[in-house]
Amino acid sequence: MFETEQQAVEAQIRQFIAENQLPDPGEFQWTPIPFAGEWGISTSFFQLAAKQARAGAQINVPQRAQEIAAAVAEELGLPSGFARLEAVKGYLNLYYSPGEFTQRVVDEVLEQGQGFGRGAPKGEQVMVEFSQPNTHKAFHVGHLRSAILGEAIARILEHAGYQVVRSNYIGDIGLHVIKWMWNYLKYHAGELPPDKDRTRWMGDLYAEASRRLEENPDLESEVRALFGHWDRKEPEIVALWEKTRQWSLDGFAEVYQILDIRFDRYYYNSEVEEPGKAMVEELVRRGIAVDERPDGPVFVRIDEKLGLEKEKYRVLVILRSDSTALYGTEDLALAILKFNEFDLARSIYVVDVRQSLYFQQVFKILEIMGYSWAERCYHLAYELVNLPGNVVIASREGAVVLLEDMVREATRRALEIVREKNPSLPEEKKREVAFAVGLGALKYPMLARDNTRIVTFDWEVALDFNGQAAPYIQYAHVRANSILNRLQEDQPIEIHQGEKSPVQEIGLKNNGPSISLPPARFEYRLDPSEVQLIDLISRFPGEVQRAAAEYKTLPITNLAYELARAFTEFYNACPVLKADPDVRAARLRLVAAARQAIANVLNLLGIIAPQVM
Repeated sequence: MFETEQQAVEAQIRQFIAENQLPDPGEFQWTPIPFAGEWGISTSFFQLAAKQARAGAQINVPQRAQEIAAAVAEELGLPSGFARLEAVKGYLNLYYSPGEFTQRVVDEVLEQGQGFGRGAPKGEQVMVEFSQPNTHKAFHVGHLRSAILGEAIARILEHAGYQVVRSNYIGDIGLHVIKWMWNYLKYHAGELPPDKDRTRWMGDLYAEASRRLEENPDLESEVRALFGHWDRKEPEIVALWEKTRQWSLDGFAEVYQILDIRFDRYYYNSEVEEPGKAMVEELVRRGIAVDERPDGPVFVRIDEKLGLEKEKYRVLVILRSDSTALYGTEDLALAILKFNEFDLARSIYVVDVRQSLYFQQVFKILEIMGYSWAERCYHLAYELVNLPGNVVIASREGAVVLLEDMVREATRRALEIVREKNPSLPEEKKREVAFAVGLGALKYPMLARDNTRIVTFDWEVALDFNGQAAPYIQYAHVRANSILNRLQEDQPIEIHQGEKSPVQEIGLKNNGPSISLPPARFEYRLDPSEVQLIDLISRFPGEVQRAAAEYKTLPITNLAYELARAFTEFYNACPVLKADPDVRAARLRLVAAARQAIANVLNLLGIIAPQVM
């Protein structure tokens, strides 16, 4: 909120350090001071004192840190934008005026709207690869966390100021596709997928193929024969593959539309298979890979190539003995393709934790090949999702919980709650709200737990209107919205020009015309619930940067819940429409700011902020 003032203070401190021939402090680390009647920021001089000690100065580090802090405080005087400053135990603490801080927070939110919390453009491009389903299979709950986590990380990075490229790597070739086509040609020739639930139909046929082959292993010879036709790229088989592949892709598009997920670039196994094989031959020629064909595979002894005595990265097989491709063949080529197409500061792979060693191996082979950008590849690992009753997710057996079924169940359960809570709402609106609530209930548990921990999904918890769940956060947004709507309906306000700034127009196009709120000053004694709410709103830009730096959604999910809880406490403790005129005007602006902040936080999580519930 006070970036300009903070930067001015830093410049003065650096000038003081240079004039006094002190060591370069590096980047200043500022932390918020917990509210105790006033807000503030703090920085420490311990590292600076420690640098002096390491340079040979005979000093007591804590004592020296305090001496520097006191000298800096004296040099600064009272910087612009701050109410007071102090040097305490090696820390420099700068405090804002509570009224000025509140004013700045609320005004900034209302001025920036959906852009509140957005960081300045960083001039860096980041690719987030996520979802990665296989064609000719079902889109089940096992795919859900990658899709939801990847989209949320992409939104957070965008809001932090990065240019984000969303990519999806589709498994569109391989034995699973041949099995599906064999089953289709032999038992379902000429059939067309249904208009709805295409991925269910595709998954059913794949599960059926697996069952038939398990029951009669002799049929495997027919599958191998079909693989041969495919390998020779016979036109009829290629045409069937293209047609049926598109059926899957159309089904995936429906799923992504439901989840409000988009992609900028689709990559496919079929796109990188041949380049991957050519790259393997290059690795063999360069002596990086060992070629034991036809009796054995092609592989890389990674530890040996890195000169490591202890086993760490082991061996990765990158081509089968019959020269057919493996995942490693294609992932090596895919990485090269990505960095050839885009100027990436980072390439993030959102893939489950079981692939952790594999991605370390791929990245290290790229490093051995001489690609300096290999260190910019990052595996964002996530744990799996457990469902009640320990439901097994296995496409081969068909014992899967489909995403479409989860969305329908979530919407059905949410609709029951909405009908109970708001029976007067039109039925069409109830269904819209139920969809928003149900989808939020699915997404939030996937994001509110650290990505390295297993998510155990539970309907009671996910749809809790009084706990740490999406419906509770969404309901806080609705409550803020209802206050502003009542203002619009029952208490029209006078629109006038303030002394210094014109009327702030905020886009509340919910259930009526936009509402205009006049400027107001926070010159009254703030209630503790207001202080807490203002404090949390002010943290949003910083939490966005932290979440982006850590590739974590937890800072955002936690803030979303804390914001909702703080607004609920404020809602219960502080009258707004019935408050004294000056207080009423200020609190209306605080309500509008809270509503916008909650909406922005939910948007980063891919969760709809409904207007009514």
